[in-house]
Amino acid sequence: MDQPVVVGVDGSEASLRAVDWAADEAALRGAPLHVVYASLWDRYEHAVFPTSREPTTERLLTDVLAVAAAKRARARVPGLAVTTEVVAEGPVPALRRAAHKAAALVLGSRGRGGAAELLLGSVCLAVAGQADGPVIVVRGDHDNRPGHRRGRPVVVGVPDRPADSDAVRFAFREAARRDAPVEAVRVWHRTAHQTTGHPRFTGEPARAHRRRAVEALESGLRAPAEEQPDVEVRRRILEGQARTVLPEASADAALLVVGARRPHGRFGFHIGRVTHAVLHRAACPVAVVPERA
Repeated sequence: MDQPVVVGVDGSEASLRAVDWAADEAALRGAPLHVVYASLWDRYEHAVFPTSREPTTERLLTDVLAVAAAKRARARVPGLAVTTEVVAEGPVPALRRAAHKAAALVLGSRGRGGAAELLLGSVCLAVAGQADGPVIVVRGDHDNRPGHRRGRPVVVGVPDRPADSDAVRFAFREAARRDAPVEAVRVWHRTAHQTTGHPRFTGEPARAHRRRAVEALESGLRAPAEEQPDVEVRRRILEGQARTVLPEASADAALLVVGARRPHGRFGFHIGRVTHAVLHRAACPVAVVPERA
């Protein structure tokens, strides 16, 4: 069977939107959907009440939430194969493990915590930073159904080491599924001493920066464009900071794709400033794709 699309749920409104988006994504891929609810309650229950055989209210609630999410997905995409899993484990390790076997892991941008309306969920950040497969964080208040956003571009930030980028390849595949163009964005900027307006630091340095950006963009697009020749490619070379430019580029996008690299000697993938910014500020869902070292 094809790898499933996995969606993490916690009963929040954001996770329900993630279920909708994940069901659509599974349908686009022709893949099954797997719903995961991770809760430590069973572990605590057995520690405190080791002889109890009766399911607690919390246990019943977790089962109901998982089943309700599956029912919602089937109603949205009739005929979709949906399975559920309730895991007696913390959400970060459970979802990291689920991502390992998934075509993509889909999460809502906020959880049920007290600061849910102010900050991106800590679980979401941790999983996006550590998972070894693509993690899609559903952002934006608009309707992200494929039918409503068909034709809107898949925006991808072309990384500093663009050759054979997994993020760029992922963006092309997602665009092909949606019959949409890829909007490849390469951002460049001058260092602080080059923005003073002094004649020595204007003109040629800016042209050199832009030329290198063009070369990096073309290098990053070469192989994915050959693999997906029917995908329209739109190239954008923009001056500025990527953490500002990419969220702005997401305003009319179906999906924004960024890469994440694992620094040597560190556990998990690193959420850099750019990825952190787009996860907080993008106007559309964000796919964080781990890049090979």
